[in-house]
Amino acid sequence: MGEGTAGTVRCELLGPLRALRDGAEIPLGPPKQRAVLAVLLLQEGRTLSYDGLVEAVWGGAPPVHVRNLVQKYVSGLRRALGDGVLLEWTGTGYRLTGAVIGDLADRRLLVDEALAARDTGEVRRAVELARRAEELWRGDFAEGLRAPWLAAERLRWAEKRLTVLEARLEGEIALGRSFEYVHELVRLVATHPLRERLAELLMLALCRLGRPSDALSAYEGTRQRLAEAMGADPGPALRSLHARVLRQDPELLPSPSPVVPVG
Repeated sequence: MGEGTAGTVRCELLGPLRALRDGAEIPLGPPKQRAVLAVLLLQEGRTLSYDGLVEAVWGGAPPVHVRNLVQKYVSGLRRALGDGVLLEWTGTGYRLTGAVIGDLADRRLLVDEALAARDTGEVRRAVELARRAEELWRGDFAEGLRAPWLAAERLRWAEKRLTVLEARLEGEIALGRSFEYVHELVRLVATHPLRERLAELLMLALCRLGRPSDALSAYEGTRQRLAEAMGADPGPALRSLHARVLRQDPELLPSPSPVVPVG
């Protein structure tokens, strides 16, 4: 995706926060100053009250001299970001304009295009677009910045990231690529042991590889983990797939290899 017009400050949050002007990275100062910037960027041009900023960055127990710290960090950001970026006090709060969160905008465009392609049956294009959206990630959301509001955003974006990954892997399986991705699914299920959609995709990939007994074992492992951690049974989608595996649903079987005539 593009860097934007010349002189525009492009910020990125799909990993450690960074800001770039004409491709050159801008030093953003100490961690709390960077956290202030991240919080203000995510307002997308809306005004954030002083109390709201303090709560977002420090939580319910800010340091005694927090007002001085806010003023210090705002001044530091104004110097760092330079001309073309306006960080102003509006009378009711702080507002940041003139800086774009480039990677979030790029991701939103790619995901929207992937969804549109999926809805029109263009599975291969949808998978490629979803892969490009994943490649924008450089780490966790706003990685390394400690602030209560950013911690909550980090969880929200981790969920969004996983949802897109699941959609891509579903497409990969539909394209006949179970062999290439079954090991990734095994790793993801181990990393997210209570996430039923990943277990479902792993079971589907195993069935496509002619391994229904392994698919049943994957189901049983997920069922046991859910029972132990939450006292719950798998949801309807996973139970339905389990039933289809048990009755050897032909749609779950590997596609037959083409017969090559001899002679």
